[in-house]
Amino acid sequence: MNNDIKILSIESSCDETAAAVTLNGREVLSNIIYSQITLHEEYGGVVPEIASRKHIEKINQVIDRALKESGHTLRDMDAIAVTYGPGLVGALLVGVSAAKALAFATGIPLIGVHHIEGHICANYIENKELEPPFVCLVASGGHSHLVVVKDHGEFELIGRTRDDAAGEAFDKVARAIGLGYPGGPKIDKAAREGDPDAIDFPRAKVDGSEYDFSFSGLKSAVLNYLNQAAMKGEQIVTADVAASFQKAVVNVLTEHSIHAVKEYGYKKFAIAGGVAANSSLRDELDKRCREEGIEFYRPSPIYCTDNAAMIGTAAYYEYLKGTRSGYDLNAVPALELGKR
Repeated sequence: MNNDIKILSIESSCDETAAAVTLNGREVLSNIIYSQITLHEEYGGVVPEIASRKHIEKINQVIDRALKESGHTLRDMDAIAVTYGPGLVGALLVGVSAAKALAFATGIPLIGVHHIEGHICANYIENKELEPPFVCLVASGGHSHLVVVKDHGEFELIGRTRDDAAGEAFDKVARAIGLGYPGGPKIDKAAREGDPDAIDFPRAKVDGSEYDFSFSGLKSAVLNYLNQAAMKGEQIVTADVAASFQKAVVNVLTEHSIHAVKEYGYKKFAIAGGVAANSSLRDELDKRCREEGIEFYRPSPIYCTDNAAMIGTAAYYEYLKGTRSGYDLNAVPALELGKR
């Protein structure tokens, strides 16, 4: 008897149209991503209407290619998984509608997946030995979360951003210093040529919430620095601004994360989300975890940014628990972690 579980997964929460086929949660048979970055660059960020229209145009092509590259057909799938929140409502609806249509036409079980749970589960793909419990930092354009992963599908949110997410701050600062969109990779690249100690930007702490984040003050400090330098006629070294800003963000994310791991008494720590692809953050966390005797897990950059393989991994554990979604599954743009 074959107990292998094959899942077709779909991700369309923002500006990537993605589909994947996974085997038993941790083996990726295909992972197809259509990125819209070039479409949104000229606008300095994601335009929801454009993203939704492009998802409609590409979704069937991406699904067909994912199945073809996996070497399986739709009828071979044990479940169809899809991100249903959080994210841009129009973008989410495209993926949810496609998944429901396929599930209805075939009778294959449907599983709605939380986008942030997917990011956390990306760590399981390449780290076959990783099992809960552990602490995970989820840093992306829309979220900065510190999460205790108690078990598969069981989470405790212990810290979150009070204003701008880390990735959002990267985008806004990159725009301000003329690097453009997307901000994360462009600041990461520019920072390699700059002095991270050139400018002493602030590190915010939230009173009474030791694990929460705040990046709006840092963003404002960068803008003030740029305005003052311009008014004084001083030269602005873009690489130094990028490096100093990045160091401030990395310092806050690192200190909060290591503090949480130690206070909760865990020896395993993971990162997830688009900002987790940042080279400085990965290097600093690796260094600090080695110093503290903490096992450090991080996905390859392709699994940090939005992809469908991570959704298939999360769906696998929901499938084992018996989670099934009805044909009334809808997009929930503000879906909270741990809620269904």
